[in-house]
Amino acid sequence: MSELADATWPEISGDRVLAIPVGSTEQHGPHLPFSTDTDERVALARALAARRDDVLVAPAMPYGSSGEHQAFPGTLSIGPDAIERVLVELGRSASETFGRILLISGHGGNAIPVNRAVRRLRSEGRDALAWAPRWRGDAHAGRTETSVQLALDPGRVRLDRAEAGNTAPLAELLPVMRERGLRPVTANGILGDPAGANADDGARLLAEATHDLATTVARWLGEDA
Repeated sequence: MSELADATWPEISGDRVLAIPVGSTEQHGPHLPFSTDTDERVALARALAARRDDVLVAPAMPYGSSGEHQAFPGTLSIGPDAIERVLVELGRSASETFGRILLISGHGGNAIPVNRAVRRLRSEGRDALAWAPRWRGDAHAGRTETSVQLALDPGRVRLDRAEAGNTAPLAELLPVMRERGLRPVTANGILGDPAGANADDGARLLAEATHDLATTVARWLGEDA
């Protein structure tokens, strides 16, 4: 049993690591679903559980701090303070059963509140770790994320709607994005270019991220990585 949602309470062992995917519900251009970040984190959590029988995957947290995407219809954001508070409370609750809590995040807007939540949990004596994939490639809804989604579920990718977004270096765009969000720097919500995206590249990216995650967890647990 690798999924908490599929288990019953007598099947739960407290010596397992609870992996919590922390995603978002935000626009990913005209061709990728709102669940893209969540889908990726769930896939990585499940890949880790497939490698380790001491990992249990919790239901994903599908909302994140996505205010920078709010100008695009459909984006749902609960903000950094809410993210931090929810994860702290969730970690406290989970620690009643599980000895270790792993937050698998990745959406940039979640980074600060996720790390703050982990610091708070650790200060309370709870064993928590945050991890995020370091994807190679463009920043948002471009070739990288499109390739990953094609590897996960090609039926949910609208390749006929894929188009280039703003391909300028992210460092050049960040000052405006931090002040005014994505809309002033990208009309279609893409930072990058999905051209050339393919499932094989996505599978390689997922494999690389899974290896990094598994190595990080092994070190956390004091094993030989």
